[in-house]
Amino acid sequence: MVGLVALSLDTVATKDEFVRLCATGRLRDALRRPFRGVLWSDAARLFSHLFRACRALRPLRQLHAFAATSGAATDRFTANHLMLAYADLGDLTAARELFERIPRRNVMSWNILFGGYIKNGDLGGARKLFDEMPERNVATWNAMVAGLTNLGFDEESLGLFLDMRREGMHPDEFGLGSVSRCCAGLRDVVTGRQVHAYVVRSGLDRDMCVGSSLAHMYMRCGCLQEGEAVLRMLPSLSIVSCNTIIAGRTQNGDSEGALEYFCMMRSVGVAADVVTFVSAISSCSDLAALAQGQQIHGQVMKAGVDKVVPVMTCLVHMYSRCGCLGDSERVFFGYCGSDTFLLSAMISAYGFHGHGQKAIELFKQMMNGGAEPSDVTFLALLYACSHSGLKEEGMDCFELMTKTYGIQPSVKHYTCVVDLLGRSGCLDEAEALILSMPLTPDGVIWKTLLSACKTQKNFDMAERIAKRVIELDPHDSASYVLLSNIRATSRRWGDVSEVRKAMRDNNVRKEPGVSWVELKGHIHQFCTGDESHPRQKEIDECLEEMMAKIRQCGYSPDMSMVLHDMEDEEKEVSLSHHSEKLAIAFAFLSLPEGVPIRVMKNLRVCDDCHLAIKLMSQDKDDENKPKP
Repeated sequence: MVGLVALSLDTVATKDEFVRLCATGRLRDALRRPFRGVLWSDAARLFSHLFRACRALRPLRQLHAFAATSGAATDRFTANHLMLAYADLGDLTAARELFERIPRRNVMSWNILFGGYIKNGDLGGARKLFDEMPERNVATWNAMVAGLTNLGFDEESLGLFLDMRREGMHPDEFGLGSVSRCCAGLRDVVTGRQVHAYVVRSGLDRDMCVGSSLAHMYMRCGCLQEGEAVLRMLPSLSIVSCNTIIAGRTQNGDSEGALEYFCMMRSVGVAADVVTFVSAISSCSDLAALAQGQQIHGQVMKAGVDKVVPVMTCLVHMYSRCGCLGDSERVFFGYCGSDTFLLSAMISAYGFHGHGQKAIELFKQMMNGGAEPSDVTFLALLYACSHSGLKEEGMDCFELMTKTYGIQPSVKHYTCVVDLLGRSGCLDEAEALILSMPLTPDGVIWKTLLSACKTQKNFDMAERIAKRVIELDPHDSASYVLLSNIRATSRRWGDVSEVRKAMRDNNVRKEPGVSWVELKGHIHQFCTGDESHPRQKEIDECLEEMMAKIRQCGYSPDMSMVLHDMEDEEKEVSLSHHSEKLAIAFAFLSLPEGVPIRVMKNLRVCDDCHLAIKLMSQDKDDENKPKP
């Protein structure tokens, strides 16, 4: 009796060793002679471990032959796992043949083949099999809903989920997570809230997977507070929930909030991953928060993800937005491979800084290296040519994109070309392009032409284009402001008043100009005419001194930038208190000598501020003064 017990324990131990070898991928060791007897002692269960350990088709086919000759393959449990292994390795033909030979197929057999079609992207085959299935369980419906969602068929996915409920099926956490992502893709917050109500009734509102998916849905729909409320209900803080909040805040324009949450997450010991770093660096880009961006770059290097392409792409963009083109180049040239998105980011950085020729040279190197440019690459290249005044080169790039690479231009591509033509003074050509393009022009492309009309002082065309733009989007303040600027330039104050009346009638409010500057990791914001800053008295004194100095260098206020009919002295005071001038004065007071001043603004810099800042930068009276 004692001997029998000892033998049984030894067999169990040997089976455990066999399973451990399979789990670690040591197939050869698992098939050695000492384990043959163990395999035959429980062939149905242990063959499944062998199949799961296969990482390539050749050893799987050898094991299939071994199982067939031994008779183990006739067992349904064994055949199901063999079919799963074939499906996981992408051999759907072998999986289907095996499926057809299984004598008494169960729901698991159908689900395995169905899942194989989904995993390998054969949605048509999956749907056909789904319709043929004699029986479906929750896992079947979950897989179909998830498959449609993952491939971007959100409307079909939502329809299938509703069919599932009509058949009396109760979705579990996996199905609810998928349908939440589906609502996020559709930006359908109404249906998303109904799903949320069902989640609460089902008692799954504290499930980490479901909660994170619901929060993601709310964030994508712009409902930031509702999304964060869902995450606060979860039992613990995870990297997934943290990423959802940080990305949600970034995408909804709350970059400061995103960075605050990133710092909080780090302080409580949650380790950041690639997704976290991408969102945090993007927030630094939006704010031009160089110091915080550099700190996060250091954390990226410490985490060992500084050579991950999405992270590098965001770093290139961040340093470019902060005015540090050299740092963008160092990050870019630190990558040994060739990635289209990273190349596009560097081309865009050159364009952002007015180095159109460098952007073109990099594009040529990219093509010579065999990289295939994408629509994003050409968009960055057209932007670079536009901002560098390279009309001929830009038009050549547009022709290369359409004729050589066969890429269909989007409205954004056409907008860049219109901007390129407008900056070159070819307004008629730009308008003809808009009217002849095969896509429906949006308000942005017409506003681009309107802005070019103002720059080129073609006021007759500007009036005509402005009417078209306002008809397209009567609630966008930018069009009214452009038209007011154009009329104010001609001192047509009566017509300016008409524009302002139209804005009041349509309940349109001009977006206030906001500028911000970073100091010791904190963002200081300034609004035009705002006097709420704690150091406002010092700022006003510094601003007055700055304006006096640039007058000595030839500065004369551009009164056309003031949209009100008022005395010249009042206009000058109004101009001198534009948000960017306030931010620069604060920076002069606060930053050490020799430190560059970096100011970000939500709107375009007006002509008067552009001239004033240029003169401030060229002031030779004090060589040690920080340069903006």
